[in-house]
Amino acid sequence: MSPRFSAATPCRLDQVPQWDIETDVIIVGFGIAGACAAIEAASAGAQVTILEVAGTHGGSAALSGGEFYLGGGTSVQRAAGFDDNAEELFNYLLLSGGPGVDAEKVRLYADGAVDHFAWIRAQGIPFKGTFLPGKWLEPVTDDTLIWSGSEAAWPFSAAAKPAPRAHAAQMEGMGAGRIVMDAFAARALEAGAEAHFNARTLCLVADGVDAVHGVVARIDGEVRYLRARKGVILCAGGFICNTEMLRRFAPAALEAAGYPTTAGNDDGSGIRMGMSVGGAVSHMEEFFATKPSFPPDNLVFGIFVNERGQRFINEDVYHGRATRYLMRQPNGRAWLLMDNAIFARPDFNPDIHIAAVGETWAEVEAELGLPGGELVHTVESYNRYAAAGVDPVFHKDAKWMQPLVEPPFAALSFGADDYPATGFTLGGLLTRPNGEVLNADGGPVPGLYAAGRTSCGLPRWGEGYCSGISLGDGSFFGRLAGRHVADLQGQPD
Repeated sequence: MSPRFSAATPCRLDQVPQWDIETDVIIVGFGIAGACAAIEAASAGAQVTILEVAGTHGGSAALSGGEFYLGGGTSVQRAAGFDDNAEELFNYLLLSGGPGVDAEKVRLYADGAVDHFAWIRAQGIPFKGTFLPGKWLEPVTDDTLIWSGSEAAWPFSAAAKPAPRAHAAQMEGMGAGRIVMDAFAARALEAGAEAHFNARTLCLVADGVDAVHGVVARIDGEVRYLRARKGVILCAGGFICNTEMLRRFAPAALEAAGYPTTAGNDDGSGIRMGMSVGGAVSHMEEFFATKPSFPPDNLVFGIFVNERGQRFINEDVYHGRATRYLMRQPNGRAWLLMDNAIFARPDFNPDIHIAAVGETWAEVEAELGLPGGELVHTVESYNRYAAAGVDPVFHKDAKWMQPLVEPPFAALSFGADDYPATGFTLGGLLTRPNGEVLNADGGPVPGLYAAGRTSCGLPRWGEGYCSGISLGDGSFFGRLAGRHVADLQGQPD
């Protein structure tokens, strides 16, 4: 009977019958972190073997908008007239990283962002270099620079000088992530990395003290034992597709699990393999989720209220931050209030449920079944603030404020039943900036590295997430891991 393997249990070194493949570096996953790790490791002269469970390269990054959250004064920012520097980028990422932010990683990333953008371009990824104003999830034009976070919204605008920092690959329409991943994958293979597709990594191979020596994988239906002389880098994504792990670690993310923003293979196997040899995890409860409330921009002039008739956030924040607040409202009920002057439907949900319409706000309040007078009081207060150009309660920027006074009035439902969220997880293996996986005592697990969503990187707080930070984090720290492993001496037999 053939042995049974589990990601949660390593195969012991003395149980390996033979090494079917021997290499310097094994990379599990051919998404953005794995590709960038492979480029650096192979370019440094290491023999690199990539194991990808899908039939092609790309992972979740290939489904993205192809945006990299970078700043500090890139050539594109300067050409568009935006004054940004590494310190402002550092301050923004320090706040957006949330509780438990890894300041060391943020510092390295902020200081290296300009050079990293130059490296990305050198891999053959095209960037037009022009700025697209407005609020976008990703460019629908072939422009490069957009606002993609809460840079210009409170409290972030008070911590760092606002600047647009999402740098998108050049492509008309959405989905430039495929261009990004095609270029990175080609460079990895040109550098000498060998890729196996339809290759599921089953478990790590570790010795009696949990030092990692390789992996067991099923390649084209056959179980193979692969030795890594220098190390294994786990780049296998998060765990939004693993309901059991969500229930255990991130139950609030279950609403987003029905519509995961991934390639479908984020089953947590990479994280579980790291845990199987003592790897520590962090921020496992955190996740990104979105119910996009823009574009078009004019929806930002509306106000969100809950079933108590109360506002709960400044509506000019990044859509992911607003969504996390929406998901926390009592009984999952919330609405966007609009008047006739600004009425629109979100581009990403044009059939959104209009829960109430009225010639007065009292009629809307009654149709929603809210406590008498509460919504009316909220709108009256907001209208006074808008007329004065200041929001003393939630600090919404004055340029997004105007009184809601032109009937008819409407309430668009952003509740869980009418507008389900999409998303992915943010927690993962705890790592040093060079990718070394750490154990519960803070020491490295010998021979094991992680990057991308398998690790706990820069994006570790759903309320501070910004579009492009996953591609930025995965590519930057994937590179560091690849370089570090390539520089190591091989492990002894």
